[in-house]
Amino acid sequence: MRAIVLEDTLHVADVRAPIPEPHEAVIRVQRAGICGTDLAILRGYAEVRGILGHEFVGEVVEAEMAPQWLGRRVVAEINVACGRCDRCRDGLGNHCSRREVVGVRGRAGAMAEEVIVPVQNLHEVPESVDDDAAVFVEPLAAAFRIAEQLEITEGTRVGVWGDGRLGLLIVMALATTGCALTLVGRHAHKLDLVRATGATLRTSDDVLRSDFDVAVDATGTAQGFADALAHVRPRGTVVVKSTLSEPLSIDPTRLVVDEISVMGSRCGPFEPAIAALAAGTIDPRPLVESVYPLSRGLEAFEHAARPGALKVLLDPRR
Repeated sequence: MRAIVLEDTLHVADVRAPIPEPHEAVIRVQRAGICGTDLAILRGYAEVRGILGHEFVGEVVEAEMAPQWLGRRVVAEINVACGRCDRCRDGLGNHCSRREVVGVRGRAGAMAEEVIVPVQNLHEVPESVDDDAAVFVEPLAAAFRIAEQLEITEGTRVGVWGDGRLGLLIVMALATTGCALTLVGRHAHKLDLVRATGATLRTSDDVLRSDFDVAVDATGTAQGFADALAHVRPRGTVVVKSTLSEPLSIDPTRLVVDEISVMGSRCGPFEPAIAALAAGTIDPRPLVESVYPLSRGLEAFEHAARPGALKVLLDPRR
């Protein structure tokens, strides 16, 4: 089968079709998304090698121990826990010390004609949600994770830094809480994509308040973290949402003096993401800039890496 593989270089290759374990499902991929983590991997993040891709939607074509899944259109959680370690027994499967992560750690990714995941990781996609929307379930779930970690209500003042793919999804997700939401970005056309959420839209040189209860850094840059930290109130929380390929330097003085909390935020709950897409509460499809066939995967990555690029998708069926 064809796949996008990172070895010494990134390339499209013919690879051996995956062979599942009895508890796993084979999924024929219909859409795969290129995200910021994939681009960070190319810059050296996590020293990943193999088939990339962890955002996807597809059809189950094989499931030995769960034939009821055959023919269903699904998305899948990307963390594959061992189920036996102390963290797993404590309910921290997403942080299992021996976990595999689809397309990132120890498990082939979804930028291929087929991908394998455990049946227990599957979530069915309603017919009302098309492929271009469904491929956003994984990153949208990550956006919903913030509201799962923190109590965010109508009175909560939330600032989000970064108008890239993830930042826009975070605004869409947090807007459902009714919080007082501000997005700080650099591109007017991107800010316009979330104007209907009711969020206050600001450019990076026009941030009027500096007392946010929660300041979310979704820029993937050290400067974005510094900006979020500069605008959070005493006893507020800075949420770091992006993976960085370079170390982040932190001066602890402000953290101590103003009792600031810094919280990492990663993978999130699929259920509210799927429900929001099915209800039409969130429609991420305006973020899609282009869909490439798998054979043009290198071109797709070049597109996704352009400054200001939004979502680039791959269609392995083409």
